[in-house]
Amino acid sequence: MIAKPALFAAMSLLVAAGAAAEEPDRAGAILLRCKICHTLDKGGRTMVGPNLHGVFGRKAGTAANFSASDAMKNSNIVWDDETLAKFLRDPKNSLPGNRMSFPGITDDAVLAEVIARLKKATQ
Repeated sequence: MIAKPALFAAMSLLVAAGAAAEEPDRAGAILLRCKICHTLDKGGRTMVGPNLHGVFGRKAGTAANFSASDAMKNSNIVWDDETLAKFLRDPKNSLPGNRMSFPGITDDAVLAEVIARLKKATQ
């Protein structure tokens, strides 16, 4: 026979695991939104926004076959985890004059996961 505290602990774990399994994949949903305007794969076409393949280490405003805003071209930003986090947190205010119409990601954990997934998808 299982002791009541052990049974309670086991049931709590099951409930917590079930709740975690039901959590929405917010980072995945945001990446799907990115793909409305951007391609991520090597050789991907330019859409409303530039292809993001190879974005890490690239100077902002220099993507091939994309006419970036003057704000982006003159920013002297080189994309890395830190610069992308700042930009994706608040695109309009972090780089005034850029043309990206995205409201931003305010949740730090989701932002970190989006950047991690973006890094993996664009190598």
